[in-house]
Amino acid sequence: MNYEEKAKELARLVRAGDVVIFSGAGLSTESGLQDFRSKNGIWAHADPARLASVGALECNYDEFLEFYKARLYVPDEVKPNIGHKIVAKWEKEGYVKGVITQNIDRLHQRAGSVNVWELHGSLEPIKCHSCGKPGSNEDFLAGTPCKYCGGHLRPSVVLFGEMLPQRALEAADELSDSCKTFIVLGSSLVVSPANYFPRQAKMHGAKLAIVNLEETPLDGIADITVHEGIGAFLSDTEKYMRQQ
Repeated sequence: MNYEEKAKELARLVRAGDVVIFSGAGLSTESGLQDFRSKNGIWAHADPARLASVGALECNYDEFLEFYKARLYVPDEVKPNIGHKIVAKWEKEGYVKGVITQNIDRLHQRAGSVNVWELHGSLEPIKCHSCGKPGSNEDFLAGTPCKYCGGHLRPSVVLFGEMLPQRALEAADELSDSCKTFIVLGSSLVVSPANYFPRQAKMHGAKLAIVNLEETPLDGIADITVHEGIGAFLSDTEKYMRQQ
């Protein structure tokens, strides 16, 4: 299929409903955020085991804090892009029944998506690593200790050395089992166990579409693969949906 045929086919699949969206950092790069695993991504210039780990939080807090302040904290001027907005629109219209995301930026929610499951946690809310009580963004960015126990404040992301949230994994499992179409947006599909969900959906009879600038290890089993910008392709898909 050429580009136009792929957009028309995805439009047909979305209109059939029971769609699950699986998003990765490539979707948020279109809002101006840096991705993780491309040749110019965050992990190409930083060691995640040293900077984004429980060990760094507990033993090298100043470096941990500077990393999150400089690289991962999402400023207010970063907005959801057209891809986030189209996904939210499709959910509101009943086509999309859930979003599984590897992203921690909450741009899906800011675009209006409701049923969002964050496999890697999120930058908010801020909490104390020691006592678990809430803290403020301002105190975290300033390096201020927890006002309750004096412990280190941290975002609610899943750090290296921590388990993924069980409820999000269970929800992702349920969504992958029951959908008719599973759409990957901007994920390299190299991180486990997250990259199992597209396989799971495919094994249960769903159509699999992958929209990512670079090739992924699962391109060979996908029904539709598109190596183009996500926002542009979803905009074209949306256009063809309204024509059918």
